[in-house]
Amino acid sequence: MTFQLQHTDNASDARAGLITTAHGQIETPIFMPVGTVGSVKGVHFEELRRQVGAQIILGNTYHLYLRPGLDTLYKAGGLHKFISWDRPMLTDSGGFQVFSLSGIRKLTEEGCMFTSHIDGSRHFFTPENVMDTERTIGADIMMALDECPPGKSDYEYARKSLAMTQRWLDRCFKRFNETEPRYGYKQSLFPIVQGCTYKDLRREAAKFVADKGADGNAIGGLAVGEPTDVMYEMIEVVNEILPKDKPRYLMGVGTPQNLLEGIARGVDMFDCVMPTRNGRNAMLFTYQGTMNMRNKKWENDFSPIDPDGCEIDRIHTKAYLHHLFKAQELLAMQIASIHNLAFYLRLVGDARKHIIAGDFTPWMKSIVEQLGKRV
Repeated sequence: MTFQLQHTDNASDARAGLITTAHGQIETPIFMPVGTVGSVKGVHFEELRRQVGAQIILGNTYHLYLRPGLDTLYKAGGLHKFISWDRPMLTDSGGFQVFSLSGIRKLTEEGCMFTSHIDGSRHFFTPENVMDTERTIGADIMMALDECPPGKSDYEYARKSLAMTQRWLDRCFKRFNETEPRYGYKQSLFPIVQGCTYKDLRREAAKFVADKGADGNAIGGLAVGEPTDVMYEMIEVVNEILPKDKPRYLMGVGTPQNLLEGIARGVDMFDCVMPTRNGRNAMLFTYQGTMNMRNKKWENDFSPIDPDGCEIDRIHTKAYLHHLFKAQELLAMQIASIHNLAFYLRLVGDARKHIIAGDFTPWMKSIVEQLGKRV
């Protein structure tokens, strides 16, 4: 994987770049739809290509390991072939799901014992077998196994957690370097910066990660309950240290405003379930603000969902989408999910255009407040 830094903003740390992988190129800044179990909820892959314009999607190691399982994925030739997706893909390590979904888990130096949320069966993740699992899944970008401590962890817990995450990272890289890709193309391994909301721990983690010389680096453990301004401060602290010639991935973030604020602080890659999750619950994101499509005010509004949006936005009216939600039709959730994903991709695409044009900062300031208002 290569990263070419193409443009930088004069008034902020925003950048436009180009990531090249075995499955194609990615123009940054970029938003990555989340395909947890090998599907982006409610959206067919053809719609992701044609309507949304997705350049890269995510798979989740925890979920894919449990179902359909590694044997099926290997026989299929990897996740790309299994789901018929020919563009780049990233897999997270499953660590966050282990710590957030598993009702019973035991964390040791060796790894993490956990119970499946599906059937209660017991499993054990180590840095080594997670690398093997991600090799079998076959994503272009693999994530290292880490512990994502609770956002309000005390300093001593955060310090011990970070130390173990760093030891695990050494083991991840050792295993990664000892093994070969399984499907004939190269994969990249991204380490993850942790450290909760403690500046010194974040700086230590960023330095440790930067010294690995990886193809790219991730920032984890944010948007987990801390105040938004603290999240932005942690991004600034970390990005002062992470190398500028490698892509930076902010994990699990967030709202349209979060994306723009992250871009302004030098982040290149984002993912979040918010566009599809909120879409399934009738919330649309637009440049004018958020819209609750169950509200009666849309009942007789026959204007397009978004006249400047994707094709599905221009075909269907607000009144029709309101009707579908009231009638509890599955099509309502599909249309809303496609709209939100297409809007997120449009937002980061517009940010890229303004970075290249040299007016990103005034453009961002002119729209960022409006994005959070209710229409």
